[in-house]
Amino acid sequence: MSNDKLWISALGLDIGLKRVGIAGCDGTGLIATGITTLVRSSFDRDVAYLKKIVSERRVQILVAGLPYSLSGELGAQARQVQKYATRIATALELPVEYVDERLTSVEAEELMKAEGISLSQNKGSIDRKAAALILQQWLDERRQNICAIPNP
Repeated sequence: MSNDKLWISALGLDIGLKRVGIAGCDGTGLIATGITTLVRSSFDRDVAYLKKIVSERRVQILVAGLPYSLSGELGAQARQVQKYATRIATALELPVEYVDERLTSVEAEELMKAEGISLSQNKGSIDRKAAALILQQWLDERRQNICAIPNP
């Protein structure tokens, strides 16, 4: 299988009530990076903003972080994220996949602290970094699954 068949343009989303962290992957589909943070307003404005990014980056799939509870249950917050992600995916006419995002915001905060970045003044940066962690997890799992397929 050639590498171009493995590559897919994905957009990672860390969906919160106030903001959506957005991440994209490089041309090889190996590395996820934070792109921007969308401050949520009306649904139509959110879609218009995302539509522009989807068009510019030729996105083929959305990858949303799903905040499972620590016990592995889907709580109220996870259901809200699913509802919003499904609406966004439908409006953008794209498939959506979910990644367990437990502790990605905590991990993003730890990375930023290590870089000496103030957390209180950089909420949007935390969301972007969390979106990158979500997308990176999806890219890594996808690559492992593709590489695990035996040749006939």
